[in-house]
Amino acid sequence: MRFALLIVEPRGQREARSQDEGEAAYASMQRFAESLKAQGLLIASESLKSDHDGLRLSVRDGQRRVVDGPFSETKEMIGGFFLLDCGSREEALRIAEQCPAAAWASVEVRELGPCFT
Repeated sequence: MRFALLIVEPRGQREARSQDEGEAAYASMQRFAESLKAQGLLIASESLKSDHDGLRLSVRDGQRRVVDGPFSETKEMIGGFFLLDCGSREEALRIAEQCPAAAWASVEVRELGPCFT
């Protein structure tokens, strides 16, 4: 079963950290990813830049609408993800609990599947 662990962090949190704190947080996430890779659970992982540089696109009635970040209607942003191949939802939840980001953000556990179910 494939699951995505989405790191949902408060906006502005990154800017509040010192350079050393940010580098330490990133290093802990890298170690976590390496551990998952060594266990054969990790498919992919990435950190995402802040939503300050993000864009949102929608197309309605053939008209494209682009909104520049940051997105004022949100208090949180997706800061990164881990894509896992594990045996069950419970295992994915146990892995999420071990994620260092759970100490400063939320880790959303989502099973991959078609959007029509």
